Amino acid sequence: MDGAGERSLPEPGSRGSRAGDDMEIVVNVGGVRRVLYGDLLSRYPETRLAELIDCLAGGYDTIFSLCDDYDPGKREFYFDRDPDAFKCVIEVYYFGEVHMKKGICPICFKNEMDFWKVDLKFLDDCCKSHLSEKREELEEIARRVQLILDDLGVDTAEGRWQRCQKCVWKFLEKPESSCPARVVAVLSFLLILVSSVVMCMGTIPELQVLDAEGNRVEHPTLENVETACIGWFTLEYLLRLLSSPNKLHFALSFMNIVDVLAILPFYVSLTLTHLGARMMELTNVQQAVQALRIMRIARIFKLARHSSGLQTLTYALKRSFKELGLLLMYLAVGIFVFSALGYTMEQSHPETLFKSIPQSFWWAIITMTTVGYGDIYPKTTLGKLNAAISFLCGVIAIALPIHPIINNFVRYYNKQRVLETAAKHELELMELNSSSVGEGKTGGSRGDLDNLPPEPAGKEGLSWSSQLKISRSDTFIPLLTEEKHHRTRLQSCK
Repeated sequence: MDGAGERSLPEPGSRGSRAGDDMEIVVNVGGVRRVLYGDLLSRYPETRLAELIDCLAGGYDTIFSLCDDYDPGKREFYFDRDPDAFKCVIEVYYFGEVHMKKGICPICFKNEMDFWKVDLKFLDDCCKSHLSEKREELEEIARRVQLILDDLGVDTAEGRWQRCQKCVWKFLEKPESSCPARVVAVLSFLLILVSSVVMCMGTIPELQVLDAEGNRVEHPTLENVETACIGWFTLEYLLRLLSSPNKLHFALSFMNIVDVLAILPFYVSLTLTHLGARMMELTNVQQAVQALRIMRIARIFKLARHSSGLQTLTYALKRSFKELGLLLMYLAVGIFVFSALGYTMEQSHPETLFKSIPQSFWWAIITMTTVGYGDIYPKTTLGKLNAAISFLCGVIAIALPIHPIINNFVRYYNKQRVLETAAKHELELMELNSSSVGEGKTGGSRGDLDNLPPEPAGKEGLSWSSQLKISRSDTFIPLLTEEKHHRTRLQSCK
């Protein structure tokens, strides 16, 4: 049997004496039969198909290292691969580039190109963008799965303070982790609304009282409610800061900066009220306190922490900077043109309201945005015609970039839902596999993940990484394991 792998295969007739360039190669990929010629395949000699030209002289070992099966009678090579992806890959021999068809998973297609030993540099740029996007999605799924695994796992090497710190962080940052954490998140959300309502009600003259100097100030009850809310926000921020794994990253985060801006004016105002009068005049202290109280509006942005919709909207606006810049450019050009025309056309009227072109900017802005306050308006026929054209152009300019912004919002929202579902799907498969492998069962519960032993360092065998690979689904995450894994043509990406 060993000698069978070393001897050469018998080649019928004169076909064995043909030159490699004139040789016909018959391949059967996933049931699809294709006849290729040696002169075509020899253009890229490092590919798998080009290696089939000279593999017959190497015996069965060489043949089966390149294909899954071989029929000596038909001289046909069999490959258990995706035939649709193969049709795209062989384009490199005809056109020198590869295009990925719509509907094929980019990650699976990359694995197909690796199997056929076709370099990724032949992949067209438009297809590379799809591949990069899919890689980012898998990285995001891997990150989410790893975060959940970190929450479920318990490191026995950690001290009591590290475990307590981790529990507090999970309690405050992840409302879905437990029912009490969800209650705290709802309470924090309600207190943000209450503090915002109290800030607005404090400006109503009927709810204000007179102080010793005769000045109107907020009602003491409203001040007490605001103090209680600020105390809660301060306690929440300090606990999150102390339990944060990375203090510097926490302090520089945008939402945490918003939290500081929401509570800092209260303490600065309190300090100026009690100590500032000794260092400066009372009038200056009151003006400084009034300016700081305006900064309390920053607390409304704390709602974004508890609202995935606001976070999605913020991301959509960040991704739509190009469209927003286009909108501002359209409006800027229109404002300059129509304000100059309006000023010129209105100069013939003795009671004109257009005193200068810079003053006409305000009229052009409120006209193109279809606001129309009526404080400045044209009085001549040409001026009215110019106004009609300006607001029509303004409507068109505003409507043009709206559709891309909405598409960015919907795309990001749907993508987040898909990634969340994919992460949960991976965890369910890991749970099912760990239950069947570790306990001989065919099912399990999510609580079984808590009882899994930690992965021993440097030990070969079944581990979290290998369990993930065994229990992988169509969206297998290769980032959680260093072992290289190849997909078959039967696997696709959802």
